[in-house]
Amino acid sequence: MENFQIRGSAGVRQGVLRSLNLRSEEVERTVLMFLVYTLTSVGLIWLELSTVGLFLDEYGADKMPYIYIASAFIGSGLGFVYSWLQKILPLRRTVVVVLGMMSVPLFLFRFGIGYENTKIAGISIAFITIFLMWLWVEACYVLNDLNTSITSNQLFNIREIKRTYPLVSSGYLVAGVVSGFSLPVLLYVVGLKNVTLISGLMVATGSVLLYYLTEKYRQAFPETAHWTDDDEDDDQQEFTARKVTGPLQKYAVPLVSFFVLAEVLYVLVDFQFYSQLEYQNPGDGASWIASFLGIYEGIQGLFQVATQWFASSRLVERIGVFVTAVILPAGIAILGVLTIGASLGQLVSVFIGLILLRFLDELLHYTLLETVSPVLFQPIPDNIRSGIQTLVNGVGEPLSCGVTGVGILIMLWVTDKILPHQDEKAFHDQQSLIFIGAIVVLALVWVFVVWLIRSQYVGLLVKSAERGRLGVTDVDLKALKRAVVETLQKPGGEDEKRACIELLTQIDPKNVGEVLAPILDSLPAVLQRQSLETMLQHPNPAYLENVRALSQQSLPPEVLALALRYIWLTEAEPNIESLRPYLQPIVDPVVRGTAAALIMRRGDRQQKAEATNTLRQMLTHKQERERVMGTRALGEADYLQGLRLYIPNLLQDESLRVRCALLDVISSTHSEEYYPSLLRGLGYKSTREAALQALVKLHNDAIPLLVYLAEDIHKSDLVRLQAWTALGQIGTAEAIDILVSNLMTGWGTTRRNILRILLKMPSEAGIEGVLDRIGRSGLETLIEQELMFIGQIYAGLVDLSGVTTYGNFSDRDAKSEGPPANDTAELLQRALTGLEADATDRCFLLMKFLYPLDTVQAAAFNIASGQPSLVARGLEILDNTVDIAKKRSLLNLFDQHSEREKLSNLSELMVYKPLAPSDRLRRLLELRHFLSDWALACCFHLAREARWSLTAQQTLVCLQHPTGFVREAVLAYLKIASPRALVELLPRLQNDPDNLVSAQVEEMMAEFGAGGKR
Repeated sequence: MENFQIRGSAGVRQGVLRSLNLRSEEVERTVLMFLVYTLTSVGLIWLELSTVGLFLDEYGADKMPYIYIASAFIGSGLGFVYSWLQKILPLRRTVVVVLGMMSVPLFLFRFGIGYENTKIAGISIAFITIFLMWLWVEACYVLNDLNTSITSNQLFNIREIKRTYPLVSSGYLVAGVVSGFSLPVLLYVVGLKNVTLISGLMVATGSVLLYYLTEKYRQAFPETAHWTDDDEDDDQQEFTARKVTGPLQKYAVPLVSFFVLAEVLYVLVDFQFYSQLEYQNPGDGASWIASFLGIYEGIQGLFQVATQWFASSRLVERIGVFVTAVILPAGIAILGVLTIGASLGQLVSVFIGLILLRFLDELLHYTLLETVSPVLFQPIPDNIRSGIQTLVNGVGEPLSCGVTGVGILIMLWVTDKILPHQDEKAFHDQQSLIFIGAIVVLALVWVFVVWLIRSQYVGLLVKSAERGRLGVTDVDLKALKRAVVETLQKPGGEDEKRACIELLTQIDPKNVGEVLAPILDSLPAVLQRQSLETMLQHPNPAYLENVRALSQQSLPPEVLALALRYIWLTEAEPNIESLRPYLQPIVDPVVRGTAAALIMRRGDRQQKAEATNTLRQMLTHKQERERVMGTRALGEADYLQGLRLYIPNLLQDESLRVRCALLDVISSTHSEEYYPSLLRGLGYKSTREAALQALVKLHNDAIPLLVYLAEDIHKSDLVRLQAWTALGQIGTAEAIDILVSNLMTGWGTTRRNILRILLKMPSEAGIEGVLDRIGRSGLETLIEQELMFIGQIYAGLVDLSGVTTYGNFSDRDAKSEGPPANDTAELLQRALTGLEADATDRCFLLMKFLYPLDTVQAAAFNIASGQPSLVARGLEILDNTVDIAKKRSLLNLFDQHSEREKLSNLSELMVYKPLAPSDRLRRLLELRHFLSDWALACCFHLAREARWSLTAQQTLVCLQHPTGFVREAVLAYLKIASPRALVELLPRLQNDPDNLVSAQVEEMMAEFGAGGKR
């Protein structure tokens, strides 16, 4: 019963994690980051709402534009401070220090609020304090978001952050709900002026929790300060060398305008909301304003959380990026017009209209707009994308905030001059309506900018598709389909159009006919063939008439054959008689073979007999093309029937094209008796590719065959590699299970091959498959295995470095042939060095499952160069990327130290005890399953030359090794070490499959037979 409850709770936990799209090893980090962000955001929101209440009550909304202007400068200044801190402190210290610095002024502000009557240069200390409080709140929001983003990027790798960051970032929305509803209670308990102390306590608590988090996961952070000045100079020069020109410039300008307008409208709506709120004050002062804002923030937060969690991503998928992007500006424009009309008609007050306007802006600004923003940057090349994003977020938005503040001051001055002042409330309402009119105009401009982005986005998608630069998950599908249609319909090169069809096939293969079918008749023959082949992967009766109309035209044989096949597969009641004319000998073999195969599927006895006879004539025809097309047609028939008799002869056909086509037929018809032919085909260069594709076509049916072949140690590495490759190309869950299972148990070449195959699987299916099955902890275990093996290699290199004399066999004949022992030891050392390079390569391959491929590749390239400056750069890349538990051991391994130093740096994984050379050699042979064949052979050669004794188990096991030169080395060792045992073993080795070994056995038998036992 207890076990049942444990399994039940585990099942519930896994269900919850799946619903949150999290893995178990990510939960702790995600929850801690969520708590840090939520706690600090709660404190900042309390402070913000309290500050607004104090400011509006004491000084009025007309002073707010000065805050907008000042905030444009303080944000940039604090960004500079943040960058400077990273240069002098390790990053894990920087993020904690920044959060701690945010909390300190919050405790000091309480003392400045109380000095209303004390003035400096005619300005009260209280005004200066409240003004600074608002500026500090705005700056803290920037720092908090930046801190959260940087910390998350360190704690989670690029694949984890796609799942975890949406949950972490929702901490702000949750904080809005919590802080909003709790603020009225907080005001009642501690009073408005003491809220700053509670806010500071919340931010300080967040910094303590962040300190705990960074200490627990300290391996996720680099130990040194960020980048050197030289690196920054190089990066800056590299960035400034990149120019945004041509179509990219036409896209970047409206893109920047999009985010600038979003910020401008946000500030304008925000200002007018607070301006109207000031005049709704019933007389209770700042506490009423703060309480009202708290309730408002809580209600708005509930809607934001619901929208972000349940609606944003689904809405983008359903209606597309650009329709989603238009919702906010269009909504603002419509609501603004309604507010103006309702206010003039005295149906609704201006304040109510502004409440709705701000609610809409806040709701969609932090949900839909945040969801859409990353997609808009995707058509920009990677090398300048971050630069443009920095330009938008770091320069464009703060600057637009300051410019908007100046614009508000100008509008206030103008309206003050032109509007009548008889009724103060009427004056402010008229002033607000003018501002709302400006908001409506800017919203319409924003809609126009979205349209401009969409038109340029389409063009860049086409260019990206042509250059193979665009990922299949990065685009708006609706925009892509429009782009493909526009590109295919306009005059242009076939390469560009072919690239568009290929990209569309990757992204939406099931609905590709929706785009291609209506334009089939207008495409060139080459693209017609490509389109029909793509549509045949998912035939749909909805496009039957388009294909039928195409088949009535004069078409090349290959296109007509595809059209006939599509019609046959999608038509409910196919007309078989319409295919019989295509069986005539004068018809091209491609069409004739297709027609015969289709008739064999659903024709009556007479029709099938006629089609079978046609194929029989093609299969026995003298012309190669006839036999090839006849063989290919066999793959389209459901049953081979009497034509099976021709398969053995076709397998021996003189034409390579016929043999390769037959391999595909065996796969298509699932002819199990000929599956061994597919496996044999992998062993020949001429048929290897065809056999590989045929096995892949069998999908899961081929898995047992491929596993048997891949795990057969007596097969060549090349054939086993082809079997692993086929499993990777099959790509089903069962195939990935097999690959991951062998990844955990395999070693050496097998592990390296499997890693590369998994990394090459499309859409990162192999990477995600590994992470789903063994997780991050499993990959870290594999890396630690490699590090421990490298430690054994270093131990061997150190202990065998001084081999210059012969060991146990003092009666060695000094005149015997063979290299001296120190030369043989050098061969073993070279073999061990090669094993170290292989293990290092596997470490980099394993890291690619956790971190961006290009980053790991850049680090590997720099480290492999051997130049001190480049090695240092590679190590810094890894230091800023890798976050595994044994990070320090890994980095020290790649540094330019001696073997002894590296060995000491691996002490947390392997305790090194110096051994005598002979003992170290025996220790290496205990690890024989991890050694390469050549290193194993070198061990026996060294034992023979140095006359060191090995255990009987090591010798006998290696005598059965599948590699011939290893058995040859063991025999040579036994000849010196134990001739008596060798004489007993030789008769069993006479029929060795390796010619060199069998010749060696015959020579030894003759030698021992002639001279007797030595």
